[in-house]
Amino acid sequence: VQLQASGGGLVQAGDSLRLSCAASGRTFSNYFMGWFRQAPGKEREFVAAIRWSTGMAYYAESVRGRFTISRDNAKNTVDLQINSLKPEDTAVYYCTAKYYTRTEYDYWGQGTQVTVSS
Repeated sequence: VQLQASGGGLVQAGDSLRLSCAASGRTFSNYFMGWFRQAPGKEREFVAAIRWSTGMAYYAESVRGRFTISRDNAKNTVDLQINSLKPEDTAVYYCTAKYYTRTEYDYWGQGTQVTVSS
């Protein structure tokens, strides 16, 4: 399994950003695809996940309403739309995947940096 995250950058507070994760190596219909983030000096935290087969999405309470996760079956990508960015959203964002019966995420991409200036 290979996960390639992209789309990060330096933005201002209030801007929007769309992260994309290109997934390859297998069929992901029985997988959960997720996004985690790790801010400087903090532990990695769950942001959002989507079950590939159904499109059911799950969000951390801290991002609900501003973040939207989606998947594109044709492109084999999982996107994270981030609106109304805040300085506290500054982090490295990681794309991840796990088989739907697993409790832990097994596969991780390399991360993409999001920096939000105030």
